Amino acid sequence: MAKVTGIGGIFFKSTRDDKALSEWYQRHLGIQLEPWGGAILKWPEDKAEDKGLTVWNVAAKDSDWFDAPFMINYRVDNLGELLAQLRAAGVQIVKGPESHENGKFAWIMDPDGNKVELWEPMLWDEKNKQR
Repeated sequence: MAKVTGIGGIFFKSTRDDKALSEWYQRHLGIQLEPWGGAILKWPEDKAEDKGLTVWNVAAKDSDWFDAPFMINYRVDNLGELLAQLRAAGVQIVKGPESHENGKFAWIMDPDGNKVELWEPMLWDEKNKQR
């Protein structure tokens, strides 16, 4: 049977200036833009112990995890350092950092009002549980 093998792309519309929003992501989250304006994220460059996986999940319609019809989760290499950079640049930190079984999380808002999840991955392990 043919099957999905990964996330092929993340696409969303800007509510204001698409070029300015793309540049914001480059400046604040380090997403390297290609000459055509988008980015190509390559998981082999990821140095996390999980070797660069992508999580996919459908949330319940009454979930308070996120408000919009979608939320993007970006893998990051050092959440604490990135949050310090974002705070210094005046980026709105909504929540976090929080530690969970599979890593550290924080949530920020982009200039268009999209809630963005940042994730510093860690292998899922019973000893990592925070309960």
